Amino acid sequence: MSSKSLQPISLKRNRSRLWNQVTGWLRNPVNLIGTIGLLFLAYTIIWPVIEILIATFVWKQQDMRITAAANPGHFTFYHWQRVLASEISPSLFYKPILHASAVAVTVSFISMVLGCGLAWLVTRTDLPFKKGITFLAVIPYLLPSWVIAQAWLTFFKNEKIGGTPGILQSLTHMSTPDWLAYGFVPIVASLSIHDSVYFFLLVGAALSSMNSQLEEAASMSGAGRARILRRIVFPLMLPAILSGFILTFTRAISSYGVPAILGTPVDFYMISTMLYSSMRARLTTEAHVLSLMLMLISMLMIYMNHRIVGRQRSFVTVTGKDSHKTLMPLGRLRRPMAIVTVVLMTLVSVVPLLILLVQTFMLREGVYTVDNWTLHYWLGGSISGINSGEKGVLQNPIFLLALRNSLWIAAISSVIAAVVGLILGYVAARGKQTWIGRMVDQVSFFPYLIPGISLSAIYITMFAKPHFIVPALYGTVWLIILITVVKELPFTVKAGSASVMQIGGELEESAQISGASWWTRFRRILLPLNRKSLLSAFLLVFIGAMKETELIIMLVTPRTETLTTLTFEYVEKGYTQLTNVVLMIMIAIVILVYYLATKYGKADLTTGIGGQ
Repeated sequence: MSSKSLQPISLKRNRSRLWNQVTGWLRNPVNLIGTIGLLFLAYTIIWPVIEILIATFVWKQQDMRITAAANPGHFTFYHWQRVLASEISPSLFYKPILHASAVAVTVSFISMVLGCGLAWLVTRTDLPFKKGITFLAVIPYLLPSWVIAQAWLTFFKNEKIGGTPGILQSLTHMSTPDWLAYGFVPIVASLSIHDSVYFFLLVGAALSSMNSQLEEAASMSGAGRARILRRIVFPLMLPAILSGFILTFTRAISSYGVPAILGTPVDFYMISTMLYSSMRARLTTEAHVLSLMLMLISMLMIYMNHRIVGRQRSFVTVTGKDSHKTLMPLGRLRRPMAIVTVVLMTLVSVVPLLILLVQTFMLREGVYTVDNWTLHYWLGGSISGINSGEKGVLQNPIFLLALRNSLWIAAISSVIAAVVGLILGYVAARGKQTWIGRMVDQVSFFPYLIPGISLSAIYITMFAKPHFIVPALYGTVWLIILITVVKELPFTVKAGSASVMQIGGELEESAQISGASWWTRFRRILLPLNRKSLLSAFLLVFIGAMKETELIIMLVTPRTETLTTLTFEYVEKGYTQLTNVVLMIMIAIVILVYYLATKYGKADLTTGIGGQ
């Protein structure tokens, strides 16, 4: 037989061998699920960013209304030059980014001091009332960040933006200074109160896992308290502190709700509010440039975090032995400090809610008389002289639509995100020694780098029209569900991976030997054993979805109205009491779900903190 006749046979054998290798590789569930997961992550995370980046270098048809030099479809640096080096650059980019950076850095430092200090008191001292203090500390997390801003405005508002003055001015008849009512100070205060809970949760869990024998040994060697904190406690807590700092910084710099309520009235624009204004003004490409710059800043912060943590020495603080904990006695200060802590936590957690609740029963703001109390904003009909004839919330079909959409989005996205997080976490845990497991773990973290309002701007362009086999999703609740699931993946995948790693592989191996398929093993073994982790992930995503603003503010249409976007419409129209009614209902739903999940499902956001 000639060599030419052997070539097709050899080629056929090679193809057959390659096919067998590929199918054999895909028979491993880690590889098959990992491949599907990577395709999903690439489509929903990587490709949109690349597409937006490319779009910033191409003329659009709509650019012809901005400049006569526009040549649709051709390459250009115009949009980058317009944002970074034009006459409007100071107001469009540099001033907002300076405002945003100043707010983010200040909020991060204040939150660090408040959160770490409270975590230390709860976990490392004999402070009483720890469970109550811990619950009060978590309350701000259950609320949208701008609830505190709304309460601040209700209390400190002056006549600068018109309408009825705030409670302080109504009671004292003295005008509140502008710097206290609007701008940098109230934005920082509102965000710091809300975001300090992240430091409390992260650092509290880390402090709880640290063996106090390290501190006792140093104390017996003559080291003072300050030296022990500086040389032992701080180095061990540094990764948790830096994680909290990065999380707080990225959230603060991309925050939209608080700056929109407290900053916009006095032209204190941040990059997020400027991005939103650009999208509403149909300056889409300029908004994409702002999104990419916001993402770049977040990535630089993450990179600096890895560089700092990477240079730290590694310490083992959790071993197989029981962790010894000796609480620091506070002596005579024990009860006074507990009382002060409870009072302060009540002021920042409960009082803002009470202020907003009281306002819902006042027909006219600032009038504190018995005849001014009413249920109109809850149950009343249309009265032309009040809020342009807007009905009471519970009588308003728009509210009922927003309530239905919010519950549907939160419930569906929570279930999907929890299950997808567990599945991808399974790949990351079981395939941690393979390239595909590491890729899934790293790519699923990428949404953490993308500020919510930036991801929203990306998804508008991507899903405004059919894309590959995916239909146009803009204007449907499914787009909001998709972006919610994607944004929460960094947390759900990490939670799923950590949970799967605690389950021995021999359970699956035994089931596999008995002939059980991977789906059967997942359904009968992994799901039941990961029930608590799934419920915690569900709770985390549900709370986030119910209070989400930055992520969906640009995606919502009249058909997909949610409770958070409805409140913002009321804020813009000056319907303060209606705003507060919707907020009270939304907060009640979140707290009820949190209570049910912790009581009956044993899920708890504060797991690992000494007070629980």
